[in-house]
Amino acid sequence: MPKRVWLLIIGMLVNVTGNSFLWPLTAIYIYDHLGKSLSIAGLVLMANAGAAVIGNLLGGALFDKFGGYKSIISGIVVTVLALSGLTLWHEFLPFVIFYTIIGFSGGIVFPSMYAMVGTVWPEGGRKAFNAIYLAQNVGVAIGPAMAGFLAAYRFDYIFAANLGMYILFFFIALFGFKSMSISPSSHTSVFNEGKKIRNRAPFNALLIVSIGYFLCWIGYVQWQSTISAYTQEIGITLTQYSFLWSLNGFLIVAGQPFIRPIMKKIEDNIKSQLVIGILIMMVSYIVVAFAQDFSMFIAAMVILTIGEMFVWPAVPALANQLAPKGREGFYQGVVNSVATGGRMVGPLLGGVMVDLYGIPALFILVTLLVAVAIVTTLFYDRPLKQAQAQRLQENLN
Repeated sequence: MPKRVWLLIIGMLVNVTGNSFLWPLTAIYIYDHLGKSLSIAGLVLMANAGAAVIGNLLGGALFDKFGGYKSIISGIVVTVLALSGLTLWHEFLPFVIFYTIIGFSGGIVFPSMYAMVGTVWPEGGRKAFNAIYLAQNVGVAIGPAMAGFLAAYRFDYIFAANLGMYILFFFIALFGFKSMSISPSSHTSVFNEGKKIRNRAPFNALLIVSIGYFLCWIGYVQWQSTISAYTQEIGITLTQYSFLWSLNGFLIVAGQPFIRPIMKKIEDNIKSQLVIGILIMMVSYIVVAFAQDFSMFIAAMVILTIGEMFVWPAVPALANQLAPKGREGFYQGVVNSVATGGRMVGPLLGGVMVDLYGIPALFILVTLLVAVAIVTTLFYDRPLKQAQAQRLQENLN
């Protein structure tokens, strides 16, 4: 891999490690330490994710106007300021305000990171996005393990540790990303592209697959919200819950040699990757619906991790594949916004369902939603086939 890709990988690793100190434990902090309901916790997580959607869109506009380096630096600076405030003041109202700002500023960073890796290593294809995905999950393995250890002593230490990681990320980006001369005009933002889409077929295909991606994230985010609080109720410790996320990150990295033979057979068939992955994820939700002890949660997390190894890298790779030349950033912005939308809706939906009907009912619903995601995935390429058939007909005429 090119040196510039390695710099992006290191930056993403530090970024996600910092994020992972906080997000797996947010619902627990609100529910156990601040004494609020799961529905309130869901609303706070929804505010964070909603702000991230706006950040994704603004990040696209900043990328379009100023380039990836400046857009990433601006997002990091705002995050560092918000984390500084959160470290000093983390009662309920300040927590909500600063946590929402962190969602917004983090939303600015992620689309630019994905757009940059696709641009600096275009011949990498899925490998480029898988490299960033692996970096994210190494961070997910490290962050929660360290957070669980710190929280066992004092929960406040998590905020300071998160701030320290983001300061490190700032210096990596400041000195490492500046050399990546990506022209601001090489990508376009959601705002600009909305009125410029001439060939609708690839974009329509992206929207269809994004419906399934959105539904998958609604299910996945339950692990960060409703499940995290539920585990505390049934006697699973904070350290054990943090271990589940460390296990997730470890399996994604350690499991690459085992899924590589399968990927080689279907590397040119993204639809198969998505369908296989979503089916596996569905099984994990059925298991967790009836989980009552730690071993069953471990089993559900292992199954979920195998599924996400197929799905999460495939979607940005498909977006890059569908994107016309020069519009990769726009398509990545759409994908990131859809994922963040799932993270926005999921906690609130999950919190309300658990408060009213309990965990089993929630995951029956999630299983049904994921089944719909399989349907959308099977038919996402229909607009492409219709456009191809139309071109053939026009050539014959």
